[in-house]
Amino acid sequence: MAAQTILIEAEAFADRGGWQLDQQFVDAMGSPYLLAHGLGRPVTDATATVDIAAAGAYRLWVRTKNWVPGPWEAPGRFQVLVNGQPGAATFGTRDGWGWQEGGRFDLAAGPTRLTLHDLTGFDGRCDALVLSSDAGCVPPDEAAALRDWRDRLQGRPAAPPLAGRFDLVVVGGGIAGCAAALAADSQGLTVALVHDRPVLGGNASGEVRVHTEGIHGHGGRILGAIDTEHWPNGSAKALEDDRKRAAAMAQATHVRQFLSWRAYGVDLDGSRIQAVKAQHVGTGQVMAVAAPCFIDCTGDGWIGFWAGAEFRYGRESRSEFGEDWPKWGELWSPEKPDGRVMGASLLWYSRQAERPTGFPDVPWATAVARHHAATKGEWFWEYSDATRHAIDDAEAIRDHLLRGIYGAFANAKRQPGHERDELDWVGYLSGKRESRRLVGDYVYSMQDAVSQTYFADTVVQETRALDVHFQKALGKPAAGLPDFLSEAIFRPVGRYYIPFRCLYSRNIDNLLMAGRCFSATHVGLGGPRVMNTCGQMGLATGYAAALCRKHGATPRQVGREHIGELRALIGETGPQVAPQPSAKP
Repeated sequence: MAAQTILIEAEAFADRGGWQLDQQFVDAMGSPYLLAHGLGRPVTDATATVDIAAAGAYRLWVRTKNWVPGPWEAPGRFQVLVNGQPGAATFGTRDGWGWQEGGRFDLAAGPTRLTLHDLTGFDGRCDALVLSSDAGCVPPDEAAALRDWRDRLQGRPAAPPLAGRFDLVVVGGGIAGCAAALAADSQGLTVALVHDRPVLGGNASGEVRVHTEGIHGHGGRILGAIDTEHWPNGSAKALEDDRKRAAAMAQATHVRQFLSWRAYGVDLDGSRIQAVKAQHVGTGQVMAVAAPCFIDCTGDGWIGFWAGAEFRYGRESRSEFGEDWPKWGELWSPEKPDGRVMGASLLWYSRQAERPTGFPDVPWATAVARHHAATKGEWFWEYSDATRHAIDDAEAIRDHLLRGIYGAFANAKRQPGHERDELDWVGYLSGKRESRRLVGDYVYSMQDAVSQTYFADTVVQETRALDVHFQKALGKPAAGLPDFLSEAIFRPVGRYYIPFRCLYSRNIDNLLMAGRCFSATHVGLGGPRVMNTCGQMGLATGYAAALCRKHGATPRQVGREHIGELRALIGETGPQVAPQPSAKP
């Protein structure tokens, strides 16, 4: 009988036990994976059963990584048990994502039980396992070869089957995406809402726990049903708002939710998107959803990126858009453009146990935390690095924050009065502020906010201050201050307005965008990036999609020929004035 090679994706384990499904970094490392996020306490085992066609000797391979290489024992160690027997290796000790050999097992034909057994509780990670009776089988590591190999073993089709044709496809189920879907639904459009987590809300969800900021503008009826109460960031009350949001979305009669589906590409015809391709983050099943109109609410601008939309990344020079305010005495933009963006945050907190608790030694974490001690973390637990890309290096950025959290808590535990402190909740899904910004027919800048320019095609209004974050290490930090804490340049500027021209792509004909990937400069993003403002953008694009269908128009044509109708749907009744150039402050 021919040799058998079985690929078992960790995310497809029938019982994940205490391991968490992490899909954030698929585009960098190739797959969702399971994360042993136990806050220093080993998580319960994950188990799966596979069918062995023929008895024989099978070699075990595990794709994993040591997430903190260094002169210490790897923090994310785990074992793989085959029918209760541990492999020859301890996993999570290989630097960088790759395959680690686990020894040979004599297996009988029939069901074989696989177990992921966490040893530390400190974020061990397992992507996939291979059992092969082919002695020469070595799974590929190169990204393209690995993807093709996985697709072949899993029997995935080269072209994903069509799951449906809709009037509109919205990708990204944060506040912007939910608002876009509800606005389109209110106009009778059939909507596919594709979101890569099982819970809607994005940064506002109970998985990240950032409360919504900003005003509702004219969208109070819809936004009020999906936003959050103003609980402290990190609060478990976010779970109540998850339920409220889910109920509101369930009432949308024309919206089909594709939860836990991660988009991975588009079908393109010239400058028009035909369909979005997506893969289920648990089962690996693939599909496509088609429509005449698409809204990118992914935050990272993925749909635009795959379609070849123009985008910006990083900070503009202060001269390009005149983004300097000398009288404020603050550096808003550098002299030369660079690749720095606002960072990502992880929220966390601890609780008081009934009796003293211990916490493991974490030399791999205190190396980052230095002598900083803390028992909770708010928005300012943020990290960005000019040498790390917000998308390509997102896992390293998230992991740096985890090291800061564990190290700071370990430092606190060594101080009197903290004997009963124990970690209660630590986020592992990054709350991002900025990455790609897709380019529209207009690029919103600091000048527009400061001068409070009212545009003829205004569709969003906001009063949130300009709020641009940077690491304290960029300024003049106190001696020994760790680099995962943030400050913000925060300046109220009054009420300001965003034109519709910032909400559709300049070069992809049927693509709109809402949320932090809208058309703006780095500083221009500083105020409108908060979630209720992003929700207003979602409403505007959802209504615009309805007018695209009604008039057989592109988003640009809606902006030029039907802007009055769009503004009426939104409820924007401000003065109809000609577009004004922004006055330099």
